[in-house]
Amino acid sequence: MVNHKRVGLAPGLYFVATPIGTARDITLRALDTLASADVLAAEDTRALRRLMEIHGVPLAGRRVLSYHDHSAPGARTRLMAALEEGLSVAYASEAGTPLIADPGYDLSRAAAEAGHSVTSVPGASAVTSALTLAGLPTDAFFFAGFLPNARSARRARLEALREVPGTLVFYESPKRVAASLADMADVLGARRAALCRELTKKFEEVIRAPLPELAEQMRGRTPKGEIVLLVDRGDSVPVNTLDLESDLKRALGEHSVRDAADLVARVHGLPRRQVYQMALRLGKD
Repeated sequence: MVNHKRVGLAPGLYFVATPIGTARDITLRALDTLASADVLAAEDTRALRRLMEIHGVPLAGRRVLSYHDHSAPGARTRLMAALEEGLSVAYASEAGTPLIADPGYDLSRAAAEAGHSVTSVPGASAVTSALTLAGLPTDAFFFAGFLPNARSARRARLEALREVPGTLVFYESPKRVAASLADMADVLGARRAALCRELTKKFEEVIRAPLPELAEQMRGRTPKGEIVLLVDRGDSVPVNTLDLESDLKRALGEHSVRDAADLVARVHGLPRRQVYQMALRLGKD
């Protein structure tokens, strides 16, 4: 353990990334910033105090102010007042990088619009960690955050993301992951995907499989820990409509509309909903 002493820190707002699991993943610059800032603020004050204690960073009489999405308006006012006084303010998320599906956006915008220096002290992020491990393309990716709770809204959001030309990255809760994967398989088809759980922690796990297989593995399960879901971009190769209809007609001769759509969607790597609509039309004909 290194004891960090306070040194001069220029006035301004410092967004400090904190570990998403292993405490040693914090950077030396982050520790120096936490030791040196005039004012400390955090999404979770207990978590920040504990992190500073682990790394020997003294509070030196400073309070840790609570600031998160549900804070009273006065919390941001107090931090802005500190910036107006020419003080340095360090803000840390509970885990990971501030603003990345974490609080801080309104504070960042207000400080920048008021002409204050706003600086990032980079470090751990579940997004970049998951991209490193998923085995999916990283030349282009889109962070979609958390999907809506309601099934209809979740599926509508997935429909809107279907044509994004890059790997899709989602955060998801253990309680909703099975339902979300089922909707992804329906809407996005048999794309390659990965479920990353408990990144940087003792029970880190990465499951790589096409969406239908991943959805089947998670059906009825509630895995523990923080989860990141990643989905490959769609296949840019156009599907021959005549071939698709021919396969559907053959499948409809032996299966129900639902089962035929499931089978053909998997074979062609297409969203189940798209194939199901065609199967309904062919079934009526």
